[in-house]
Amino acid sequence: MSGPVEPRDAACEDEALAGVELREGRQAAVGGMRIARVLPTKGRRTVGAWCFTDLILPADALEPDPMEVGPHPHIGLATVTWLLDGEAVHSDSLGSEQLIRPGQLNLMTAGRGIAHAELGAPAPLRGVQMWIAQPERTRHGDSAFEHHPDLPRIVLDNAEADVLVGTLGDATSPARADTPLVGAEITLRPGATRIPTVDSFEYAVVPLEGRIKVGADIVEHGWVALVPPGAADLPLDVGAGGGRCMLLGGEPLGEQVVMWWNFVARDRDEITAAWRAWQDRDDDRFGPVRSQLDRMDAPAPPWHRSH
Repeated sequence: MSGPVEPRDAACEDEALAGVELREGRQAAVGGMRIARVLPTKGRRTVGAWCFTDLILPADALEPDPMEVGPHPHIGLATVTWLLDGEAVHSDSLGSEQLIRPGQLNLMTAGRGIAHAELGAPAPLRGVQMWIAQPERTRHGDSAFEHHPDLPRIVLDNAEADVLVGTLGDATSPARADTPLVGAEITLRPGATRIPTVDSFEYAVVPLEGRIKVGADIVEHGWVALVPPGAADLPLDVGAGGGRCMLLGGEPLGEQVVMWWNFVARDRDEITAAWRAWQDRDDDRFGPVRSQLDRMDAPAPPWHRSH
């Protein structure tokens, strides 16, 4: 549903943060959808193990075309799909075929390699597509897919949070997590709330609806607030209309990642090998996907084109 990583995304690097930093996402079109990409962003490649976040924006047309993302490959990451409006069908090379609706979680772990396709209904679609970089100990392992129709929820002062992945407060998601992290959708009522944090985690706050105040900073839709480790808790506030946001966080990954197209690796040679396997239709690595959509060809990596 999201991707691909483009050269300007791959060029993003992490940097030390002295306090909350606000970064503007950039808008693009992917698979017939308008998206705002807020991670990676200038000066920041990862937040914990979270390495990619696309906001799926409302379509301009009253009768939008359906989302159509044909079979394509992934390595070294987990995709986290979360819808706010609409529905979509996920199909993958494991034989999975799963309808997802708002409030439900699809999590696909690529490991050494997986392929999938996504087809949305011809109706308004909004949501978030996120990637989690797998650590060295699991990124060469088997692929997997899981669907969670029910997720734990915690109630806070002026807020409720659905925990997609990891742990927030005393609520832990049943979804797989290969590193210490958290991903949660927080629904905010007017007034201030304080979100429990882990002091070793870095965090990103991504508004979904409304303008979100993070500490002293106002974060607009299409932007991200980056919060360094060490916060005792995370103060959030919204105006009279309330709001919603994604909270993404985790312990710093501690591994340098290289991202290109739909691949997350550690060096260019790994990406080149995955690209060749996909172009050569290596079913042992990626496998076929039952889909009515056309298979996507991978563009040649820029370092390969130069030879």
